[in-house]
Amino acid sequence: MTMYRTSSLTEATGNAWVKLMRSSAPASNNSGRVRLFSFPHAGAGASVFHDWKDLLPDFIEFYPVQLPGREDRIIETPYTHMPDLIPDLVDALHPYLDRPFAFFGHSLGAVISYELALALRQMQGMLPIHIFVSGHIAPHISDSRPPIYKLPKAAFVDKLKLFNGISAEVFANQELMELLLPTIRADFTLSETYAYQTDKPLNCPISAYGGLQDPYVSRQDLEAWQDHTTATFTVRLFPGDHFYLLSEEKLLVRTVASDLHRYVQSGKEIL
Repeated sequence: MTMYRTSSLTEATGNAWVKLMRSSAPASNNSGRVRLFSFPHAGAGASVFHDWKDLLPDFIEFYPVQLPGREDRIIETPYTHMPDLIPDLVDALHPYLDRPFAFFGHSLGAVISYELALALRQMQGMLPIHIFVSGHIAPHISDSRPPIYKLPKAAFVDKLKLFNGISAEVFANQELMELLLPTIRADFTLSETYAYQTDKPLNCPISAYGGLQDPYVSRQDLEAWQDHTTATFTVRLFPGDHFYLLSEEKLLVRTVASDLHRYVQSGKEIL
């Protein structure tokens, strides 16, 4: 959850779901370039990754994903159930998966990244070269916190204030909050009604990231993601709370790029 930017941030791709923020440098073949797709946390849009385009190295082509109901898709109905969202994401991203690709997802975006990878394996026979899951417990672990998506408006807003993801200025702007609340509530519905279905581990590396002071996701919660890969697994903790990805953005992007660079150097193919 973060404040929306109002300016145009992305190049048009002809696809409402995919925002091209940064093209990769020319390479002699596709193995020298990687497409990175990013999925934001609840209530946020592609603009939360705005500064990544200036921080990523030349070999990474960067595509933040814009879900319905936010920013330039604000008039569209947001999704509230994962089984409805994932097949549409597969269709939307498929034209861009003709090159090695990776996923980064924070909080709700982490689960979306994981479920999307499962669906691509099943439906298309392909996998990302790497999945970066950030700020979320492993999918097979039950969240001990009571859901908030059904709370009355005032109580729902009070709970949102505890997450420290929306500025006081946004909460004070009643008109803006009226605009944002339906999407935020829909995202919490999407997250809190998510039901993990047992599946075999993915054959691609997973990196689980989190904030050292995150009150909602512990290191143990992140380590449990290891059950979902047969490949390399890494846990990394950064200074900060649940929204460390904003306060430690440069370090985070540098770490993601380093892991992807190792793939490029190895020349591996992940099927």
